[in-house]
Amino acid sequence: MKQILTIAGSDSGGGAGIQADIKAIHANSGFGMSVITSITAQNTLEVTRAFDLPIDMIEAQIDAIFSDFDVAALKTGMLSSSAIVQTVAKKLRQNSPKNIVIDPVMISKSKFSLLKPEAIESLKSELLPLATVVTPNVYEAELLAGCDIRTIDDAKRAAKAIHEYGCQSVLVKGGHLLGDQSTDVLYADGDFTLFEAERIETKNTHGTGCTYSAAIATHLGLGKDLVAAIRSAKDYITNAIRYSLEIGHGHGPTNHFYFLTQ
Repeated sequence: MKQILTIAGSDSGGGAGIQADIKAIHANSGFGMSVITSITAQNTLEVTRAFDLPIDMIEAQIDAIFSDFDVAALKTGMLSSSAIVQTVAKKLRQNSPKNIVIDPVMISKSKFSLLKPEAIESLKSELLPLATVVTPNVYEAELLAGCDIRTIDDAKRAAKAIHEYGCQSVLVKGGHLLGDQSTDVLYADGDFTLFEAERIETKNTHGTGCTYSAAIATHLGLGKDLVAAIRSAKDYITNAIRYSLEIGHGHGPTNHFYFLTQ
C-alpha cells in the first residue's frame, strides 16, 4: 500500500486539516501518515485559537516518518510561520520525496489567518520551488500572483505568475470563480489544462481544499501522471461535496467516504 504523508495543522472539528487529509488519503487507496505543525481550536463555525508546535517537534515527526516509511507522495497544508515553512522546506530538500503537493493554506472560511503575513515570502522562496504542483484557491492565487482573479483567463495569468517561483506546475482551483461550472486551471510544461465539474450549491464545503490536495497527492503516489491524478481527485472531491454532511451549525464538512452509503 502506497504511503502518503500530510504535513499540516490539526482541525478539532475533523472536517479540514490533518483529519481531512488522512480520511481523503485512505478513501483514495493510500495509507495516511501525518506530521502535525499546529493545533487549532475550530468547528464548522470558526477557528478560535491556534498553537504552533515547537520546531524541534515538527522536525522529529518528519525524521520519524522518513527514517521508516517509503513516502510515495506528500502534501503540505497549514504552515503558519516562516520558521515552520523553512523547517519543512529544509527537511524536504534533505529527503527528496518524488511527489510534493503544496496547498498554500492562508486563511480559514471564518477569516482566521492561518499563515502569518511574513511567512508568505518564505513560502514563495523556500517551499514553492520544491513543489510538483501548487494548489491555491482564488484568494490564495491572488495573494501569490499579485493580481485579481475573476475569470478563467485571469486564473491562467495567475498560474503563470506563480509558476515563476520555480514550482513544476500550478493548479488554480475554480471554486470561487463565476459560472455554472467549477473549473480548475492547471499550468504545466507550458500548457494549460482545464478540469471542469458541475458547481454544487451547498454551504457544506469545509475542508474542500485540504481534501482535494490530499487526493491529488495520493493519486500521484499511486503512480498516475499529474493530469490523471487531478482528474481522479476532481471526481472524488466533486462527489464528496455532492454528498456533503449536514454536521454542526456552520459550514459542514465534505463526505470523505460518500461511496460507503450511496
